[in-house]
Amino acid sequence: MVYLIGTDEAGYGPNLGPLVISATAWRVDSANLHHDLYDLLADRIVSSPTKAGDAQISIADSKKLYKPGAGLAGLERGLFSMLGLLHPIPCSWQQAWEILAPESSGLLNSIPWYANYNGPIPSHTDHNELTQLVKGLEFLFREQHVALVAIQSKPIFSNRFNELIEQFGSKGAALSKTTLQLIASLIDQLNDEPIHVVCDKHGGRNRYGPLLQEVFPEYLIEVHREGRAESTYQWGPPSSRVTISFRARGESFLPSALASMASKYLRELAMQALNVFWQSHLPNLKPTAGYPVDARRFKSEIASVQEKLRIEDRVLWRSR
Repeated sequence: MVYLIGTDEAGYGPNLGPLVISATAWRVDSANLHHDLYDLLADRIVSSPTKAGDAQISIADSKKLYKPGAGLAGLERGLFSMLGLLHPIPCSWQQAWEILAPESSGLLNSIPWYANYNGPIPSHTDHNELTQLVKGLEFLFREQHVALVAIQSKPIFSNRFNELIEQFGSKGAALSKTTLQLIASLIDQLNDEPIHVVCDKHGGRNRYGPLLQEVFPEYLIEVHREGRAESTYQWGPPSSRVTISFRARGESFLPSALASMASKYLRELAMQALNVFWQSHLPNLKPTAGYPVDARRFKSEIASVQEKLRIEDRVLWRSR
């Protein structure tokens, strides 16, 4: 058997709301290592959008499945079906964070717009349909000797984001370092078997060796290739050898696509809470997705309330 790990992020560009990085881990028969999981699981999983009532679910880059103003159904149907293989399907905003990002509870309680927020989910998907989809996935996974092992997310809220920028000098370096730390944490939870990791490339970076060596200092990082399309590295003993590739369009790898969906879903839940909080003080305030131009408009409009509530910029605003 061999493990497959995929990572992706959401919220790299905005000034408001968290950057969310996620990783998913799968265990497959070694004979299927070089088979595309989409082909192996095609009876139930596709990379194109699906709708309520379909027997298949969509696992794809979140940009394919979510459009602003169109609701979360495109993300919920696939993500919650997969989550159902590991946990009871979450029924509330807080439960979604507890399952996907269990280490974030203390951070959420320290941020005004998350501290007392909750609400029912899934908001756009029928719970009974999800239960049936989970059963279909369970049967297919047993038949194909595939197991979903973990879905884990790491949100980086504004205060911590700004600290990482100061520490590493750029948000690209902060993204890479945090992603590798999440991978290391996940690897520590796995059995002694070979591991293949795929990450979406981080900006224009082609060389990841020094970062890998810093996060995995106990091994010599071997460079296999470094280029615009893909950079690949290996380390560790044969029984648990790790191969990691940073690819352009890495989200075409199914485990990375599911990570993309988890990251985007938590990011949207976070923005939902942020907008509700500020609209409770300014009922006519137009909501924001947090991207630079509109984020500056939003920040200007909430300035007087922010001052009144004594909310510091470092808690609200990401420096880059």
